[in-house]
Amino acid sequence: MTNNPSRALLFAPALIAVMAPALGAQQSCEQLMNLKLPHTSITSSILVPEGPFSTSGFNGNSPPVNVPARCVVKGVVRPTSDSEIKFELWLPAASWNGKYQQAGNGGWAGAIPAQSLIEPLRRGYATAGTDDGHEGGVTGASWATGHPEKLVDFGYRAVHETGLQAKAIVRAFYGKDPARSYFVGCSDGGREALMEAQRYPEDFDGIIAGAPANSWSRLMAGGVWNEQALLNDPASNLPPSKLPAIQKAALAACDALDGVKDGLVEDPRACHFDPAVLTCKAGDSPECLTSPQVEAVRKIYSGPKNPRTGAQISFGFPPATEAGPGGWSLWITPARPPAAVQFAFSNSFYADVVFENPKWDYRTMNFDKDVAIGDEKAGSILNSTSPDLRAFRAHGGKLIQYHGWGDPAISALGSIDYYGRVREFLAKDPGVGVNDFYRLFLVPGMGHCGGGAGPNNFGNMLQSGRSAAVDAEHDVVSALDRWVEKGTAPDKIIGTGTAVDEPSKTLTRPLCPYPQVAHYKGTGDTNDAANFACAAPLNPR
Repeated sequence: MTNNPSRALLFAPALIAVMAPALGAQQSCEQLMNLKLPHTSITSSILVPEGPFSTSGFNGNSPPVNVPARCVVKGVVRPTSDSEIKFELWLPAASWNGKYQQAGNGGWAGAIPAQSLIEPLRRGYATAGTDDGHEGGVTGASWATGHPEKLVDFGYRAVHETGLQAKAIVRAFYGKDPARSYFVGCSDGGREALMEAQRYPEDFDGIIAGAPANSWSRLMAGGVWNEQALLNDPASNLPPSKLPAIQKAALAACDALDGVKDGLVEDPRACHFDPAVLTCKAGDSPECLTSPQVEAVRKIYSGPKNPRTGAQISFGFPPATEAGPGGWSLWITPARPPAAVQFAFSNSFYADVVFENPKWDYRTMNFDKDVAIGDEKAGSILNSTSPDLRAFRAHGGKLIQYHGWGDPAISALGSIDYYGRVREFLAKDPGVGVNDFYRLFLVPGMGHCGGGAGPNNFGNMLQSGRSAAVDAEHDVVSALDRWVEKGTAPDKIIGTGTAVDEPSKTLTRPLCPYPQVAHYKGTGDTNDAANFACAAPLNPR
């Protein structure tokens, strides 16, 4: 302690700068309870010290991880008499980076995505999530029956309202607005991400949309299509024990099409694998398919079509990633309804949302009129398929979308279709090209939002708190931040995974902005990203 007053005054600003975040957070966190916000009640605001944190979710309890000290604010937004939108905001007690990042949900939501708040907080973001206006399991929508306003909350209102109220709380807590605001989501969170870009283009400066379920009503129709293909005729049922043989045969036919035989197909659209090559010749076995099973696999590959018009309803699932944890065995092929996750989602959509009849039977589904009914009743609320991103572009927004080619929940073909429709729509409005603000990255081998084979970790696993990548070349959030702040668009993102042919080795591979793909340069280790370059596809579509 100095006895020199002038010396004390000289160092006072620096001392205050160091102490203010901690002291301010400790003093003001409790006071946030007194905030007056539109149709919003703050239910708690508590300073939580640094320590281990764990959550339970769809995949069970997460291992505890250390989480920095934070002010945790919980609230409820009631924009209508039937709305009960719960949200949770984590405010760094120290070292706030001056930005806000909101987390998306999964499935039918029904809980705060607390696990998705860990990594943003670690990186210094103020971060929030919502339960989307209801409580319940991620695979069911019984809460929507008789509650149209709750469906609207889930569809788009809860995410928007959470962002508005959370940023107001950030302003009160830190004394200023966040310099940048981001939204990061996958699956339903990807649907929410595109919904924000389309419906509320000024909410966020940067958006990451992973594996978006943006054509929700059509995706649900596709789930029923697969259910009927496998279960209408008991002989069509495909036991998970047969999946490895299907994948092996598909890879044998298509692995080398991209110039590298590595257990990955860079662009499965070039793979014209026919499962009939596996037709049993001398009795049934795990190594072959019966004729009804061959037809079921073909239907899953091709996706549903309108029986009257022949129009494609939604997209099928490309070959070569059928087996493995989190693959078809989880999402598509379990023998009993609604054991497959895909079937549970789809059955609940038609029973609870469309027809509001818990006795609705998937066997009665009409892929002409029932699909139209689903589109009319719920599509305008749940689908985020508008190609008009002009307002988001004018706001200066940047959008990164990614999708795994091995995703058994939401076909990557849907992301390609949406990107193409945006590009076509904006071609009528010359000036700024689509790649100037919107880029799509496809990931060979990757499953739903992560997992599977190939280079499946590039910061997309933030919801698990497992990503250690922080540079823009290896991390999708950092790439978005650099694009928004510095105008540097990502010309590639390096994905990391396990080598398919040598599980003891690490695989790195450049993920390229669509329509480019990774080309092997011809020499060097095929597990090393340095030996690949992004270029036009070998088999252009």
